[in-house]
Amino acid sequence: MLAEFDLIQRYFTPLAQGHGVALGGGDDAALLTPATGQQLVVSVDTSVVNVHFPPDAPAKAIGHRALAVALSDLAAMGADSRWCLMALTLDQQRLGDDEVVSTWLQAFAQGFLALCDQHETTLVGGDVTSGSLSVGVTVMGEVPSGCALTRSGAQAGDVIAVTGALGGGGGGLALWQQGERDLTHPLLARYLLPVPRLAAGRALREIASSALDISDGLLADLTHLREASGVGAVLDADAIPLAEGLVDALGPQQALQAALSGGDDYELLVTVPQAHWAQAEAALAPLNVTLTAIGRCVEELGVSGVPTEAKTGWQHFVEQSASGRYRPGNRGGGAHE
Repeated sequence: MLAEFDLIQRYFTPLAQGHGVALGGGDDAALLTPATGQQLVVSVDTSVVNVHFPPDAPAKAIGHRALAVALSDLAAMGADSRWCLMALTLDQQRLGDDEVVSTWLQAFAQGFLALCDQHETTLVGGDVTSGSLSVGVTVMGEVPSGCALTRSGAQAGDVIAVTGALGGGGGGLALWQQGERDLTHPLLARYLLPVPRLAAGRALREIASSALDISDGLLADLTHLREASGVGAVLDADAIPLAEGLVDALGPQQALQAALSGGDDYELLVTVPQAHWAQAEAALAPLNVTLTAIGRCVEELGVSGVPTEAKTGWQHFVEQSASGRYRPGNRGGGAHE
């Protein structure tokens, strides 16, 4: 197998040829120059085998997914993505001989770098080590000063809305565990090839009052937003948009549970002042991204309007039998924090 630096040179270069890169890969650190009048937005995510993705997932999907879930955090802030760092821990012993490792790395890099290109994100450095398979991704973006979306701006009376449809991540994980391997299946694609809503976040950043991405499940992430903003929520469970094929795959009750608590959807959860609702819908229309009102913010803390038996979402280090999620270490998948 290639040594560390040769491996980086072969699969992950050119590392830096993009906007604002004064010095990219090949030195001890990168030198980056944010544009004038922009604030730097930084987030980090770690994807671990048997926790965030199954061990037999395609390498290309693992590469795509590791970057997509990190970019989703920039989307929630209304930021433009600019640069990323990637730390890959590679399990050579599990993969096997050098030819298999090479094939795996080519596919992984293809998935990762194709998404970089799609969102004009430059890989400016990283690290490759040996151990249990994991991918750490730091993403950096820009947002006009003072314009970032946060979790703390919601007010009583605001509309609670989501982009796209929910439950696809949880539904796709369930299908994978049942043996489905066709990545053209809409639910499996939603789980392994999520789409970061960067364009939607940018379109809403001067319209929405608050936002975050749905990674741990609608109810769990709504709790984060409610607590940061000091509001309550009344939801309309019947209004929650369900991912294509979800009811057919899981049945109505479990489909709703997947939408409420399954996680891994990476859609945006936003609040919008009622007076700006039509503007928000119009802003997303050219992107072919739906925005669905699913409730409203209220002064009384807490949440109502969902089945009382609905489980909360994913939390690391918590016994998941209490939340209704799969034990990822035992079942080969999980949700992102």
